[in-house]
Amino acid sequence: MTQAHLPTLAARFRSRHRGGPLLVLPNAWDAGSARLIQALGAEAIATTSSGVAWAHGYPDGDQLPVATYAEALREIARVVSCPISADAEGGYSENPTTVRENLTRLIDAGAVGFNLEDAHGPPALLCRKIEAAKAAAAQRGVDVFVNARADVFLKALAPGRAVEETLARAAQYAAAGADGLFVPAAISAAEIEALVQGQPLPLNVMARPGLPPIATLARIGVRRLSAGSAIAQAALGTAKRLASDFLKEGSTERLFADALTYAEGNALFAPHQGAP
Repeated sequence: MTQAHLPTLAARFRSRHRGGPLLVLPNAWDAGSARLIQALGAEAIATTSSGVAWAHGYPDGDQLPVATYAEALREIARVVSCPISADAEGGYSENPTTVRENLTRLIDAGAVGFNLEDAHGPPALLCRKIEAAKAAAAQRGVDVFVNARADVFLKALAPGRAVEETLARAAQYAAAGADGLFVPAAISAAEIEALVQGQPLPLNVMARPGLPPIATLARIGVRRLSAGSAIAQAALGTAKRLASDFLKEGSTERLFADALTYAEGNALFAPHQGAP
């Protein structure tokens, strides 16, 4: 993927939030997982901030150095040909000017979409960060899709009135230029439908136990379903179990039970499979 491809990829990613089947994004955390996910048929690659941070030896929560993240995105962009949306947490700064600089670096690395979250500050601050993201996009001539993440449900910020508080925030984020609304931890079909109907942005929900089936989500108007950190956590959980068994028992059979073959792994990166 080159910089010349970014406007086209951005347009493709944006259009998928407005029409067609619900967009399903199994979040990746490095080039290998991204390549595998695209090979399985994903229309776009979304990163998980926690997975990327853990893969590089950092905790989640705006701790990953932006330079490290940019390099991780370049590695992903080298091996995939589809749009890339980066989970940019809080923009890696509370200063909107710095957020703009950070996001410009991530666009240069291949991102055509961002998640920006409000977990650590008031809605007004996220509005300024959304504006910074739009400024970064304009500077690079890429119509980046900005997904505003409202953490009202995830952080239990408004018990008993989570829908109302989320909708109030959504109105502010839409006015600031957000292109989508991401509400992790909303799992009730009735509440999700109220979030779809009560604001103008395409709604993104995240996989959680108890989430309605994808057919129900599509019927009530959800436009995007993300795995979040679930696949990365499952992969690390499997690695933990296998490594523990191997250390304790020298177990070998279980190491190969669900593994890709060496040939399958290598074939993912064969030259004829490479991204343009």
